[in-house]
Amino acid sequence: MSVLVWVCFSVGAVGVLLTWMSVIGTLIVPRPTRSVVSEVTGQVTAKLFLALTKPVTAYETRDRILAWQSPMSLFVRLLVWVALFDISFTLLLLPFVGDDMWKAASEAGSAMFTLGYAAPSNVGNTALVYAAAITGLIVIGLQVGYLPTLYAAFNRREADVTLLVSRAGSPAWGPEILVRTRYGMAAQDGTTELGELYRTWERWAAEVAESHSTYLTLMWFRSPAPYSNWLISLLSVMDAAALQLSLSPESVPNTRARLVLRMGFTCMNQVARAIRIRVEDDVDPDVPLEVSFGEFREAVELLRAVDFPLEVTAEQAWPHFRGWRANYEKVAYSLAYAIDAPPAMWSGPRRFVYEPVRPHRPLNRTAKEVRPDDPQLIARRRRPDLP
Repeated sequence: MSVLVWVCFSVGAVGVLLTWMSVIGTLIVPRPTRSVVSEVTGQVTAKLFLALTKPVTAYETRDRILAWQSPMSLFVRLLVWVALFDISFTLLLLPFVGDDMWKAASEAGSAMFTLGYAAPSNVGNTALVYAAAITGLIVIGLQVGYLPTLYAAFNRREADVTLLVSRAGSPAWGPEILVRTRYGMAAQDGTTELGELYRTWERWAAEVAESHSTYLTLMWFRSPAPYSNWLISLLSVMDAAALQLSLSPESVPNTRARLVLRMGFTCMNQVARAIRIRVEDDVDPDVPLEVSFGEFREAVELLRAVDFPLEVTAEQAWPHFRGWRANYEKVAYSLAYAIDAPPAMWSGPRRFVYEPVRPHRPLNRTAKEVRPDDPQLIARRRRPDLP
């Protein structure tokens, strides 16, 4: 029996060590680290919410349910850490309490949760009880300190996602960014405006690459509005840059557009690798896209309707657009599938059946939908003297 007790002591020591490595790696180490506890709790929570949302057909309802997934994952992970420490310290205390499992569990629980009802009786279990008490305090303190960091990164991410709604609609779509920029700045050159947008989102993508690959839970934190999403927003900005580079090669803010594309697919690749999605380093630019030429041509016609400065035809631009989008389409679709992103245009398949949702456009005072391709609106833009 004494041999078995010391075997339990050894198992408890290993349990404490491994659990501490999981806590420190997840909450303190500023880079992606593999934590079995975090992975298992995340997968179990994801499967539970997948089962809950499987019969749900309305996306808004599905989004409301999935908004709880990431916070619940954090809560479950904390419970698992505390439980593992409690079990491990119980096993460590066994040799010092006369092989009494109940007494060992009582002393470990009393120390871990700072209840103080079970006082230690000798030097051995006194040291372990103090260690258990300190462990409980540190784990809770680290988790409490972790949440402000997590939500600060979430708030920084969502500020620019929310700002993009007026530029790209909801859900965001690349062609819509170019349409609204042209329509809203008809009497001005929108090149500078788009250049500033690309600059902002290049930096945004760098911040998201760092924060979301370090704190993986952030990927599943959903935006306050059901059709807003960090990944769909980034994809729309990248599509806008790829469209402008391929359709307006002379007037595009070339450096800014190329930089946001580069940083954008670097961000996607880094985040995808962190959650073990396979990423291809060298992509063939001639690989077929999921977005068809017909869909691309429809977007070009939408731009033509608002007199966006198109310098080449859709047929001439298509190989260049395909070459740009091939770098990020596959990984973007994989991430959108993994996080159940809103069913936006040009954003790939989901776990649920859906029809792609076009960006919502506001109504004017006459309750008529404002469309950039409306002939009357185009005529008024060209002739300010018209009523």
